[in-house]
Amino acid sequence: MELDVWLLLGAAVVIAAIVAVRVAHRSGLPSLLVFLGLGLLLGESGLGIPFENEQLAQQIGLSALALILAEGGLTTSWNHVRRAVPTAAVLATLGVAVSIAVVALAAQVLLGMDWRTALLLGAILASTDAAAVFSVLRRLPLPPRLAGILEAESGFNDAPTVIAVTLLSVTPIPGLWSFIGQATFELAIGAAVGLLVGPVGAYTLRRVALPASGLYPIAVLALTIVAYGGAALLHGSGFLAVYLSALVLGNARLPHRSATRGFAEGAAWLAQIGLFVMLGLLASPSGMSTAVVPGLMAGLVLLLVARPVSVLTSSALIRLTGLDRLNWREQAFLSWAGLRGAVPIVLATIPWALSMSKAELVFNEVFVIVVVLTLVQGPTLPFVARLMRVSAPAEAMDLEVEAAPLEELNADLLQVRVPPTSLLHGVEIFELRLPSGAAVTLIVREGRSFVPSPSTRIRQEDQLLVVTTAACRDAAERRLRAVNRRGKLAGWFGESGSS
Repeated sequence: MELDVWLLLGAAVVIAAIVAVRVAHRSGLPSLLVFLGLGLLLGESGLGIPFENEQLAQQIGLSALALILAEGGLTTSWNHVRRAVPTAAVLATLGVAVSIAVVALAAQVLLGMDWRTALLLGAILASTDAAAVFSVLRRLPLPPRLAGILEAESGFNDAPTVIAVTLLSVTPIPGLWSFIGQATFELAIGAAVGLLVGPVGAYTLRRVALPASGLYPIAVLALTIVAYGGAALLHGSGFLAVYLSALVLGNARLPHRSATRGFAEGAAWLAQIGLFVMLGLLASPSGMSTAVVPGLMAGLVLLLVARPVSVLTSSALIRLTGLDRLNWREQAFLSWAGLRGAVPIVLATIPWALSMSKAELVFNEVFVIVVVLTLVQGPTLPFVARLMRVSAPAEAMDLEVEAAPLEELNADLLQVRVPPTSLLHGVEIFELRLPSGAAVTLIVREGRSFVPSPSTRIRQEDQLLVVTTAACRDAAERRLRAVNRRGKLAGWFGESGSS
């Protein structure tokens, strides 16, 4: 009976969280706070469900973050972030180091912390949150380059911060050069494992016909977890491995890509709900009172000093090396868009699980900081984007394309969903001018399917089934995306359909 009760309670919490997401979306309140609130309501100050196991919280938290990072990699377009990778890599390394140093110095001077606790607080707060960035920024009409920098940075910077927090939590703490060497080694192992598992998994899935389409999403997500576990066993960065392997798999020509991304998104939502509710259960409101003032002070330093300085420093290095050039408006927006979420709270459980001195106080301060910054940054991002003139309201929504393999014909079947804002609306089939090896074979409209003629006009919400040979698939996808963005005269506007 006890198992039945817990299953019922768990299902009820998930359903309540899903309903809360809808309410939060309408009100503009970040869903993170709703989930944390559910956890607090269920905890010691609410219904009285006890949860004081820091070690279990750490393990659940790290596992949930792995799933969230996997979803981020699987749903990120490589063409979208390719140009942003060097900039994001600098922000995720040099930017993280600068942020740690600035927050640690402020914590020592303003809060009187010892240097180890101050560095630990800086490391915990240095990472932007992948779930927060993916959920908020993908609703903002940002230029692909700027959105790509933020997405890639949030995917990359979890790995170095986890390593930094772990090394600062053990006794004795390694020296500076040993610290840098060990961190570099773990990142290299993680990158190698991720870049091995991803291509090998993609190659295998393209050539193995599974008996049910629902097995492909499960296999893809399992491969990303294989990368995480394999890297961890080799004493490498599991987070970097899971993100890189997911990025490779998400951009490979795998069967049922849309279904895979939908499955990963659902798994990530479930992980977020469970993670935030658990962290709310773990938090003790009665112990938060002493953490409010120091938390607010550290949060202000992070938001107004540490993040801007880290962006400015990284931008200077990027400009000197010729990798990219960020103008002051982009730098200002990147400074404000360093969203924090579950990652810092989960990282704060690492020293607490190791029974480090003052670890519970650090956890409470981080909890306060995340709540306050979420309330301040998330709702104001659209305003800041408009203020800095970095928004791109005319940016078209990309098409969702799903492929099923036709091995005997060496061809692919593309399923194209026409979004409401698409300029494909009103275009006749012959005006698509698809390559000679591709053709629109079927249209599904309002629940009815029919074979189109050359003069059939495409409408919003149509689903087009396009058969294309493997050789011209890329050209067919580019042409569809070009017409989606600029209409049938896309070529005259110089639109090629590439990201």
